[in-house]
Amino acid sequence: MKRREFVKKAAIGGIAAGALPAPVIASAKAAHQWKMVTTWPKNFPVLGTGANELASLIGELSGGRVNVKVYGAGELVPAFEVFDAVSRGTAQIGHGAAYYWKGKIEEAQFFSTVPFGMNAEEMNSWLYYGGGMELWRQTYEPFGVLPAAAGNTMVQMAGWFNKEINSVDDLKGLKMRIPGLGGEVLRRAGGTPVNLPGGELFTSLKTGAIDATEWVGPYNDLAFGLYKAAKYYYYPGWHEPGTTLEALINKAAFDELDADLQSIVLNACKVVNQNMSCEFIAKNKAALDTLVNKHRVDVRKLPDDVLARLKDLSHEVVLELAGKNDAAKKIFASYDGFRKQVTAWHDISEKIYFNIR
Repeated sequence: MKRREFVKKAAIGGIAAGALPAPVIASAKAAHQWKMVTTWPKNFPVLGTGANELASLIGELSGGRVNVKVYGAGELVPAFEVFDAVSRGTAQIGHGAAYYWKGKIEEAQFFSTVPFGMNAEEMNSWLYYGGGMELWRQTYEPFGVLPAAAGNTMVQMAGWFNKEINSVDDLKGLKMRIPGLGGEVLRRAGGTPVNLPGGELFTSLKTGAIDATEWVGPYNDLAFGLYKAAKYYYYPGWHEPGTTLEALINKAAFDELDADLQSIVLNACKVVNQNMSCEFIAKNKAALDTLVNKHRVDVRKLPDDVLARLKDLSHEVVLELAGKNDAAKKIFASYDGFRKQVTAWHDISEKIYFNIR
């Protein structure tokens, strides 16, 4: 009895002195509970699961000190209100793409994708080593948001069409879901761009509310069942040659984190940024084979004269955006200078290698 009393008192004394085992101390440390809102349907392949991966990775690498709960589009906020939700602090982190916020920050489109512009590899190089990331952070700073690259779709498909595109005239009157700068290019070609969240694409195309839609590429498009709503599947994705997806981080919430946790969050974004590109490369061809061989999808290249006209209009649209304000001018100068530099290198490296292999 005396021995039991001694052990009990010793245990109580140990707790009072803070002598808890290390695992107990770690779990007792206050955790940060974060909400993540996304522009994607919940658990949608690659895009939605990429957001899930980011949340899981932050939790795992932080040892549970930052727990992130993911909400798909419409669960907590609508798809296109993700930026505002993070800016207000309704959610601590978001996952989307910068061209969705063009009504708020028009020059932000440079950080997602530019028609006939840089591909995924080039975009990442500009962001990490060409000054792009610094400009991106400056652009979002007034809104209390810290951006980070968190995925890339690679070169996309041109999209799904319910009519053949044989000439530039076939674009006139075409009602197509296409966001960002590509949408403005289509408008100048005589079409009508419509901006819809991913979850509404199939129904809109099936019912004829739109005549065509772009989404991503074979793997994602197969998952959405878009082959059931349109017959013609065109390439290449002139409008989105390497679309950067972004993590939007509430700056106040980020500043509350210890330095090691801040590093974990930002480096988790880098891991997901790389993994998403790899997953698309690994899975797109098999999905395309399924679309062609099982579902009899008619895959076609856009005519050269159509691509030439779209390229001319893209140049016009991008230059106009670059002249909107001083910030846009500065971002474009950085983007275009880097593009010219890497193009010159790729002309004697990647491009020529692809042509000869």
